[in-house]
Amino acid sequence: MNIQRYMTRGVVRVVRDSLRATAANETEKAFMTSFAKASRAASQKRRAAEKTGEHIPPFLIASITSACNLHCAGCYSRSNNACCDQKPIDQLTAAEWDRIFCEAEELGISFILLAGGEPLMRYDVLQKAAGHGNILFPIFTNGTFLHEKYLSFLDANCNLLPIISIEGDEAVTDARRGDGVYQQVTNAMQSIRDRGMIFGASVTVTTENIDEVYSDAFLDSLSALGCKAVIYVEYVPVTEESRHLAPTETEQKRMRKAVRRLRRVRRNMVFIAFPGDEKSSGGCVAAGRGFFHINSHGGAEPCPFSPYSDVNVRELGVRGALKSPLFMALREGGVLDNDHVGGCVLYEQRDKVEKLLKGEDD
Repeated sequence: MNIQRYMTRGVVRVVRDSLRATAANETEKAFMTSFAKASRAASQKRRAAEKTGEHIPPFLIASITSACNLHCAGCYSRSNNACCDQKPIDQLTAAEWDRIFCEAEELGISFILLAGGEPLMRYDVLQKAAGHGNILFPIFTNGTFLHEKYLSFLDANCNLLPIISIEGDEAVTDARRGDGVYQQVTNAMQSIRDRGMIFGASVTVTTENIDEVYSDAFLDSLSALGCKAVIYVEYVPVTEESRHLAPTETEQKRMRKAVRRLRRVRRNMVFIAFPGDEKSSGGCVAAGRGFFHINSHGGAEPCPFSPYSDVNVRELGVRGALKSPLFMALREGGVLDNDHVGGCVLYEQRDKVEKLLKGEDD
């Protein structure tokens, strides 16, 4: 499996589907057309780097803050102490994030997923991101801050795409995220729709909501609210007690089949499954194969679900972080190819990751 070719095709597919999904919105369509051109240029940069022996992934996940205003049940960030209520100490500044975005663009990274904590708590960083029109920034948000200030800001900056978390219907969403959150989220979606803006939804798939979140009724409700993209994320068990919520291999096959069907029959929406394409990609695409993660303090990690770091972008930059000894050991040691339960092979094999971080061999 040629991972560079696979991820490049993935970028092309996302851009193509996004152009189709935004066909009725002239402003968004104009941006996506421009971004498609920039994405092709970025792909050429990555191919040129590959010829010299340097692999540049097309995606980056940036957790721009550790602060969050919600306490969602089963949150992996809180379980590994990567998320907190107070303003974190020694976070990367907006200027430091801007330098990261600049270098990422120079290297040919097309997508930077902004996460947290709650990323809308870092308006200063989002202002910097808005200035990088050749990069698409999906913002994974709980939706509770999407009021007039942010709506106007996002409306003016089409490269910032809100991806709003929802778990299913009101009962399921509020059970995980807190009373009243579903109503706040759907109100925000309606406000975005009324402005003619584009947004997506992020759905954490568990054994308890798997039937609902792929159903026509649920997707009809999202479509009516104006949703143009749905990102399905397999649940990662944060404790032994929560392992029953992680989809089994049989259920993962059902999920992949469901996404293929949705892409075929719902042409007005974009559907992305994470990490649903691992089987065809030759394994997990973390640790720089297809993406890597930068935490709010600058630590370069294989994945948000694998919070281990041996280098910091403050000292080494994006290019230097990609040469992390931990990343290289994970890519070359076959860890990313192993079977696992739930949405993350690295979480399942965290003991092995910790040994590699310490430079220990099995």
